[in-house]
Amino acid sequence: MAVSVNLSKGLDKAWEDKSLTEILDAPPSALAGLTEKHDELLKEALNIKTIRELGSNKFFALAGVLVALDGKSG
Repeated sequence: MAVSVNLSKGLDKAWEDKSLTEILDAPPSALAGLTEKHDELLKEALNIKTIRELGSNKFFALAGVLVALDGKSG
């Protein structure tokens, strides 16, 4: 079963037509709203260099689960 997801609002324009692997291996600044300064800060503070590392970081994952459990996000 093929799945289609529109990520255009969540990604920087330059990354909208990239493959999932390319996006996951991209720096966090490929996400809309983040800049190269955020890349530097995440690398220095948490050794996070890619979207893959950001998404699989145990602290961010736990925070996401807690927010989902609360059901009041947004």
